[in-house]
Amino acid sequence: MAERLRALLTPAIVLAALVGVALLLRHEGPVAARALARADAVPLLLAALAANVGGLVLAVHAWRVLVPAPPGSAPGTPGPVRGLLAARIYFLGQLSKYLPGRVWGVVTHVTHGRAVGVPAAAMTSAYLLSLALTVLTGACVSLFAAPAVLPGQWFWLVLPVLGLLVCVARPALATGPVVALARLARRTVEPPPDAAVRRAIALAVASWLVSGLHLWFLAVALGAPAVSSAGPGIGAFALATVVSSLAVVVPDGWGVRELTIAAALATALPGGTAATAAVASRVVCVVAELGSSAVVLALARARLGPPGTRSAADSTTISTPAPAPTPAPTPAPTPIGDSRVHP
Repeated sequence: MAERLRALLTPAIVLAALVGVALLLRHEGPVAARALARADAVPLLLAALAANVGGLVLAVHAWRVLVPAPPGSAPGTPGPVRGLLAARIYFLGQLSKYLPGRVWGVVTHVTHGRAVGVPAAAMTSAYLLSLALTVLTGACVSLFAAPAVLPGQWFWLVLPVLGLLVCVARPALATGPVVALARLARRTVEPPPDAAVRRAIALAVASWLVSGLHLWFLAVALGAPAVSSAGPGIGAFALATVVSSLAVVVPDGWGVRELTIAAALATALPGGTAATAAVASRVVCVVAELGSSAVVLALARARLGPPGTRSAADSTTISTPAPAPTPAPTPAPTPIGDSRVHP
């Protein structure tokens, strides 16, 4: 029954959201689209694409620092997933979000983590912790849009900031729920060190700020004031991405994200123009993700081989020192009359 309800609910929500976006686009949409097609808008479009790619690169690092080193490693030992190997696993997980269902990302991470010697429980915990920190940091960055969207009523939104500060002060509060879930599943998970969690939080915030710049560039290209639209643009992208990620019945937040961006940018742009910026943001993000994935996967295949293999240059493993050579036994004194020759 639940599956049938989900099968009906998902297309209904997507259709309603897309109709809402279409209604917003029907007036100013064509004019805004022509504005993006102007020659002087090309540098801003390229900057938007570069900002999104930069945000993806930071997101890769924010996730990989949470993958723990093998058990028994010395303190401070980096995790075994680095370089092109980390990028390949991350972007394969990103591509999986275009498939129906929400389990393919963690399945991808677990499958390729096993291929390089990382236990499934460790990859799953890193994935879940990264997802939780991404949502929490995104909610905090979305506050940049709050003063414009909710004037005088946004003070209660500082709760995510307080939660983030608590996690920075006590990273165990962020890793504790993941460890508890692993215990319920009868799996042993070694939480990442506090320094790794704090670094992941800092990288996740940086990723949101950099990737959010792409929406600001698009808004400026559509005529928004450069200074006053910076906060709403950066915050609107974080808010829309978090909201759409929580809409689990909608694949990749289709329609939900566009409506959220259009509402958040309404203070800087007319409704139809804001909807055009939201649609353009979707196009930029898809191009950045697919283009980056194609480049990373091609480089990884050339250097690391097909998925499931790895290169020593792009992954760190804990090597066991070779045992010291055993000295050869000292030969016994040669008895008189022995004709053997000794060195």
